[in-house]
Amino acid sequence: MSQTTGKPILEVEDLRTYFYTRDGVVRSVDGVSFSVSEGETLAIVGESGCGKSVTSLSILRLIASPPGKIISGSIRFHGKDLLDFSDEEMRDIRGDKISMIFQEPMTSLNPVLTVGRQIGEVLELHRHCSMEETRIRILELLKMVNIPEPESRMNEYPHQLSGGMRQRIMIAMALACDPEILIADEPTTALDVTIQAQILNLMRELRDKTRAAIILITHDLGVVAEMAQRVVVMYAGRKVEEASVNDLFEKPMHPYTLGLLNSMPRLDDSASKRLVEIPGMVPSMRNEIIGCAFAPRCSAAIERCSLESPPLKDYENAHWVACWNPVLLRPAYE
Repeated sequence: MSQTTGKPILEVEDLRTYFYTRDGVVRSVDGVSFSVSEGETLAIVGESGCGKSVTSLSILRLIASPPGKIISGSIRFHGKDLLDFSDEEMRDIRGDKISMIFQEPMTSLNPVLTVGRQIGEVLELHRHCSMEETRIRILELLKMVNIPEPESRMNEYPHQLSGGMRQRIMIAMALACDPEILIADEPTTALDVTIQAQILNLMRELRDKTRAAIILITHDLGVVAEMAQRVVVMYAGRKVEEASVNDLFEKPMHPYTLGLLNSMPRLDDSASKRLVEIPGMVPSMRNEIIGCAFAPRCSAAIERCSLESPPLKDYENAHWVACWNPVLLRPAYE
């Protein structure tokens, strides 16, 4: 189903993660499938609440239960389903084979431990390093992520560092054990554009150096264009489109993807031109959605859209779309 650069090292198939609340069952991830290969960057994009972060947490089995539960599907890492692993086996995977950069470093880092101590805990847990080996490796990692004066910075606390430095510390922690897969959940959120560019350049350099696969969770299509080889677009817990980054930007086939692209400011547009907004509201995922979830907001919807959920179909060159009426939308964009 996916266009990859080699044999996939992670394959997510028909993943469903639900949350059981007093107001009903929230279908945060509702049948999502994708794969990622060594050295590849796969971007997962969509509005807030579409299920991107829940998908990434499901891969590492970090869904709080209750209220959350992975209902069905498979998450195969080198052919082995992580859903069959024991809690102890998953602890060996997390931070070692698969690492994650969380969205907000200030809340993810422990405020009462030095950053060096926090990086060192990862090495002690997975590599059983001696104190001297741990210290040497911490300095290597801090230098790798371009932290100035690493000898003194390793003894500082998170609140003593800038936002950009804290994000670099998170990257250093994630890369401490040379993971095969790096999940980056909105790694540039709340950073100024200069620091954003530095963080993205750093991630790209580390990917090329270590050949780690990156799953990039973001709503920023500019970041997607700069970093990714393939893109998965999610809406209301479902995957609605998947394509190479060039195909997605040149000829989007799903109306939701089209709406996201049209809402971006462009350098060639006049300053007075109003950005195109997507009408309507994101549907509640507390109730089962019949038909296409985007149909109430879609100007090209037909009767079938509200009655049947469209399956993912490969229209051309591994360009997968879940839409009953995708081809007619192309001229509107071009």
